[in-house]
Amino acid sequence: MSERSSDELEPRRRRVPLAAPVAAGLAAAAASALAASLEWELPPAVKIGAAVAAALLVGLATWASTRHHPRRIAPRERFPRAPDQWPPVPEHFTGRTEALAELRGIFTARRRARDVAPPLVVSVYGRGGVGKSALIARFGQEIAGSFPHGRLHADLRGGAGTPVRPEEVLIGFLRALGVRLTTDPGGLEELRRLWLTWTKDHKILIGLDNAHNADQVKPLIPAEPGCAVLVTSRQPLFLNGTHDSRLGVLSEAQGVELLARLAGSARVVDDLDAAKEIVRLCDHLPLAISICGGRLATREQWTLREMAGRLADERRRLDQLELAPTTDKSVRASVQLSYDDCTGMQRRLLRLLSSLTSPDVPGWVAGELLDISGLDGADQLEALIDAQLAECSGTDQTGAMRYRLHDLVRVFAAELAAEDGEERRRAAVERTLSGYRRRAEQAAQDRWPQDWSKGGRRADVEGQVHAGDWLNAERLSLVAMVHLARQEELWELTWGLARAFCSLCHSLRAYWSDWQAIAELGCEAALRMGDRRAQAISLLDRAAVQGGLGAHELGRADAEQALELFTELGESWWAARARRAVGMTLFSDGHLDQAQDHLVGAIAAFQAQDDLWWMARTQRNLAELRLAERRPEEARELLEDALAVFKDAGNRYSEAQTLRAYGEVLAARARGLRRDGDQRAAHDGFVKAHLSLDRAGAMFRQRGELWEQARCLRAAGEVGDPSSGLRELDFVRRAEEILAALGDSWGVARTALSAGRALARLGRIEESERELRRAVQAFEELDDEWWMALSLRHLGEAHLDAGGAKAALEPLRQAREIYRSLGNEAGMRRTLELLRKAET
Repeated sequence: MSERSSDELEPRRRRVPLAAPVAAGLAAAAASALAASLEWELPPAVKIGAAVAAALLVGLATWASTRHHPRRIAPRERFPRAPDQWPPVPEHFTGRTEALAELRGIFTARRRARDVAPPLVVSVYGRGGVGKSALIARFGQEIAGSFPHGRLHADLRGGAGTPVRPEEVLIGFLRALGVRLTTDPGGLEELRRLWLTWTKDHKILIGLDNAHNADQVKPLIPAEPGCAVLVTSRQPLFLNGTHDSRLGVLSEAQGVELLARLAGSARVVDDLDAAKEIVRLCDHLPLAISICGGRLATREQWTLREMAGRLADERRRLDQLELAPTTDKSVRASVQLSYDDCTGMQRRLLRLLSSLTSPDVPGWVAGELLDISGLDGADQLEALIDAQLAECSGTDQTGAMRYRLHDLVRVFAAELAAEDGEERRRAAVERTLSGYRRRAEQAAQDRWPQDWSKGGRRADVEGQVHAGDWLNAERLSLVAMVHLARQEELWELTWGLARAFCSLCHSLRAYWSDWQAIAELGCEAALRMGDRRAQAISLLDRAAVQGGLGAHELGRADAEQALELFTELGESWWAARARRAVGMTLFSDGHLDQAQDHLVGAIAAFQAQDDLWWMARTQRNLAELRLAERRPEEARELLEDALAVFKDAGNRYSEAQTLRAYGEVLAARARGLRRDGDQRAAHDGFVKAHLSLDRAGAMFRQRGELWEQARCLRAAGEVGDPSSGLRELDFVRRAEEILAALGDSWGVARTALSAGRALARLGRIEESERELRRAVQAFEELDDEWWMALSLRHLGEAHLDAGGAKAALEPLRQAREIYRSLGNEAGMRRTLELLRKAET
């Protein structure tokens, strides 16, 4: 019942005669043109001729594609744009000759056995600050050419006290590969299955930095031999089949070389003994040496002897103190020296950055923390990078550079956060949260303007794409910011951030677990604010995610409460939206009569508010309800009105969704004409239905909306044209494969129902019963009684049509009992009709 989108899967490459794609392409183009002509005012004879020609062309296209292409649709062999999340290699990377040689040997040996071996998994472990991440970044750059399908990377934050859950990593990886998870994929096991599906037959390099333990890593390892996983951790992971390699500290010579790269070779040559002393005092740790070298690079007046003396004094002082066990003494000493030599503004920035809980941040955050311009803030951040106190974590999907603190540096800076004073620190955090709120709201309005105001401005496709990329880049940070706002009890900011996040997730039908959690926080914040309007909006946001997750009763309760609040507040537009939401939850549960009242009322309210977009969208919903009630003529009129609105507004996505529904209605009308004996009119209707669905599918293909394409395929498989039975069954099978690849368990169950009906039309009653029983079981597991009853009803009908009245009785009686419990009068009437036939 919901409207969801997803990305496109392409069939595997096969040898195809040149004539086949050419014929298919010409046929599709001609068919689309003819389909458009069917909406013009033409003489009946001309329309019939156009329809027949279009039918022939569609048939040729189908023959060309299915005659030489096996039915199976698999995940893409080549992603439209191979993801590259790999972090940059530090410019001063040095040494590690032996470690790199070992990794090269492991990689070369595994490549020779890649056809039979599991994927390569290499774990590099060692103490904090030893340079594990830099080594993996360097080696990953070296072998990048062996992985044409992309390089994925995630910081698992195992050393930060808040490890990232593997579910979050898998969702991010799947999104990076172009998989739009427009339905809730479920828990870790379901995500794991999707991950295995989408990495099959691909060569992808996966980097997992700062792993906490083996359990965090295991679900992220693909099964494909062509993939490789590079992991860093503080301790060995002992994963089966993993090459565990301990990375030790630098040798004296390597440490001196690293220092020279940063501080300058001439200075090191002039005082080699002091350089060796610095390396010794840093315990030969690359992080500590880099910090000292970075400070020397920005303090040309300092001698190496002076730096060594300062470092020795700091170490002696630290020897007398009780240190946090997670902070290395040598790293603390080097950080302290560099920190002391920073300007006051740079020190403050470091402390404030440590108070943010996000894994990394874009550059503009520095300006907000310091209450200065973005450019000036970026300059201060670059100064911290020069001092090796901050690091670049790469470029995100929007092209923005992102920055982070090393775990050990973060711990050090957090210990000094009290220097800023609570009021000053809180003000800095509030400015940063406000900056995130402004950007999140802008992205949400670019993505779905109609969610933010009556008669929302026309959506810009480029802006919509950028908004989606922004959410993909900022998801973890944005979730962290909502939690930080709640922790600081900044309730208005919590609500505003949550509202924007929910709107973005709703428009993309993505990040379901995050969406659900943030919707809860939005409701809590609204209550704390005491703002009834905000409460009602948050309830509506929560109703949307609950409905999408199948919790229709909870969603309806929230939507009804929102409707009551909006009505009391005189918020007519929002009340209309709440009324529509109530109607849709009732529709999803099979309460068609009650749903109708709410949808009709919402249409009238939107019309009174002069909001044509929401009026048309709700008309489409009502048309789908009319179709469920077997009233296709009324549904057709509603959809034609909605199509006119979406065409005038240039809203291609909504137009395509409506064309899909229109094709379903045309098919229902054609089936009715066939039952009435008007075979010629029925044939024309079937052709028009397929053309409408074909046009909708083509529009979704242009946008890369695979989930919607699957809906069009499934609808094409339900047209019921007796002359296209095998072709329609093929459409259904293809739809199921796509939906299974997307992890849409409800969609797979729905498609099993379609397959059962298609097989029944072909007279293959045993196969039909298996598919329909599979649908019944799946809907029962999903706790969807309405669709369970419908599957049982169609099973009984299939037996009746095949002459098996006795076999029809049990499923029809089960369907009757479910409809009775739901109070679904329309379903009950149809089931009783079938039962009377079966019992006579």
